[in-house]
Amino acid sequence: MTWILLFILLPIPYLVMIKPGYEDLLEEIESDIRCKLERVCWLHNFYHLQPDVRIASSKAYQEGKMYGIDAASGAAVTALDISVGDHVLDLCAAPGAKLCMMLDILGSSGSVTGVDIAKHRLAACRTMLQKYSLGGHCRLFVADGTSFSHLPVRVHSGSPLQNENGEKFEVYGEWKSRRPWKERKKEAIAREKGVSKLFSPTQEPELIFYGRYSGVVGMRKNELYQKMPISEVLQLGYDKVLVDAECTHDGSIKHVQKFEQWGWTTFQRRVLDAERTDDLTILQLQLLTNGFRLLRVGGALVYSTCSLTFAQNEDVVERFLSENTSAELLEITAAKNWPCKSGRIQKTLRFDPLTSCTSGLFVAKFTKLAI
Repeated sequence: MTWILLFILLPIPYLVMIKPGYEDLLEEIESDIRCKLERVCWLHNFYHLQPDVRIASSKAYQEGKMYGIDAASGAAVTALDISVGDHVLDLCAAPGAKLCMMLDILGSSGSVTGVDIAKHRLAACRTMLQKYSLGGHCRLFVADGTSFSHLPVRVHSGSPLQNENGEKFEVYGEWKSRRPWKERKKEAIAREKGVSKLFSPTQEPELIFYGRYSGVVGMRKNELYQKMPISEVLQLGYDKVLVDAECTHDGSIKHVQKFEQWGWTTFQRRVLDAERTDDLTILQLQLLTNGFRLLRVGGALVYSTCSLTFAQNEDVVERFLSENTSAELLEITAAKNWPCKSGRIQKTLRFDPLTSCTSGLFVAKFTKLAI
């Protein structure tokens, strides 16, 4: 377990991303946080921060000019090669930094759909979107990522308020930050009863946030949840999909260092327990499979974890490829100058915390072929 000891002794690398449009204010931001920022040469807009610097009270952070995000997470988003106008699916969206980065890249175009099974974690994403004023082209669903089925809204001019017979339709209006009293009361009762915050597979996905330009405003409520045949998905599915899957987090420096306080028993249960690991690999394959199902032909999907194990990475990829003949691994062209190594499978990549100065990360990129 030498690698665990090394992780505990390593200084935690802290990175921030300067939001697009604020690069010229670098000196002002440095003065605000009283720290010189060191540019990450291989990742645009990313900067190293001294570990003891706290940015939460800084003006730049509070005004949304920068946010914390690990460079490995930034690499997973960069590998998607998001283009203006893309419709992007983030199938495991919480805690939200990658979601923000996607929206920053898209600007005033396309859309991002964020999905997570834990409502409280997705609510934190919603808070981030509002803090950084990035929610205009985003919608957030509390849902099971292994069965989520809703496609992006590619063309939508707004539904009529009534049909030719004069019957009115219930449509989505502008999203309001203050939820109805009944909804808040229902959640308060659930908390008192200790009801799980995790989404149940038997539930319908819950839309907890949507931006003005996400295609939801003006849509009929029954339209949002309608199922599409596979032929429609092939043409109208997402242009880009990120599956940053739940894992044991054994490649995350910050996560592993927590076990120094949590103790060995917790480490055994969360990282070394074979039964839990087997369950995770099944979940990871299901998430990857469903994300790929929602991808349009010619689109790109990135699968990533912050685990260093073969079981949660290359083994999942090999099984997925064996079961999906329309899937093909792609070269990650953006990685030409990245401080990473090739994975066990050609075209897959691995970030090593000891050499990359990032959390550990595995990345694989796929496209969907027309067959």
